[in-house]
Amino acid sequence: MATIEVNDLTKDYGSVRAVDSISFTVERGEIFGFLGPNGAGKTTTIRTLLGLLEPTEGTASVLGADVHDEDALIDAKERIGYLPAHLGFNEEVTGKDVLDYHASVKGESRREELLEIFTPPVERPVREYSTGNKRMLGIVQAFMHDPDLVIMDEPTSGLDPLMQEEFNEFVRGERERGKTLFFSSHVLSEVRRVCDRVGILREGDLVGLEDIESLLGQGGKRVQLQTTDEASADLTALDGVIDVQTFAEGIQFIYTGEYNTLLRELASHDVREIEINEPPLEDIFMHYYGKDDAVESNQEVASDI
Repeated sequence: MATIEVNDLTKDYGSVRAVDSISFTVERGEIFGFLGPNGAGKTTTIRTLLGLLEPTEGTASVLGADVHDEDALIDAKERIGYLPAHLGFNEEVTGKDVLDYHASVKGESRREELLEIFTPPVERPVREYSTGNKRMLGIVQAFMHDPDLVIMDEPTSGLDPLMQEEFNEFVRGERERGKTLFFSSHVLSEVRRVCDRVGILREGDLVGLEDIESLLGQGGKRVQLQTTDEASADLTALDGVIDVQTFAEGIQFIYTGEYNTLLRELASHDVREIEINEPPLEDIFMHYYGKDDAVESNQEVASDI
């Protein structure tokens, strides 16, 4: 049985259809990334999986519990950890008080272990916490009862780069322990380090469901270089070159073709400076899932959707 199973799930907010008939499964022991720009429908899907929202149409099950079955879902939640995007902790109590409360509800078998890795100042009031410390406190509460499934909404938001890497290493270890992790993100570099598969949302539609290597291969590489006009013309004529932009003394483009072909062409010209890296998630959306949603990824409309 899949840990999460979603079938034709739809959620309407009056005039806005936040999620439109999406279907996917998440298998036991995998890390599943749920990708999309702000407003794509990621948080709505997560809240529906947790029974916090009622589907307009379709259904989903989590750890075998149908989201329409309140009693079954309550039982299943004993084995689920949840890290929301907006943590909403009581600012006047200490971090220890927050963890004590969650422990009284669901247990704390891994609390001390987690506090060795993620180090919020638990003796201080939450109002004194930085964004990163609040996020670490949230991570501890989500995992401390040793759940079978952890659902996270933008889990590394606010963490510094070193702690982000600690988190990535930690979740890889959780997968090795047989845990299932489902998390939303709009950061491709984050999901590529840890995810086995990804689902991609565009304006409420599931437009891609792929393993991570396939996604990165479709995204190609962003190439920026300074060279001559003649070289620029030859390079942009190659198969697999898209989204060409020119600037002083050079060009920038996305390359989705065979890399040796690009390297041979580069070697035949005078290249003064070059930078090759992954395109941002928005560019992958633009070239493979439609330009409109990539443009709209910058719109923070309905960011809670």
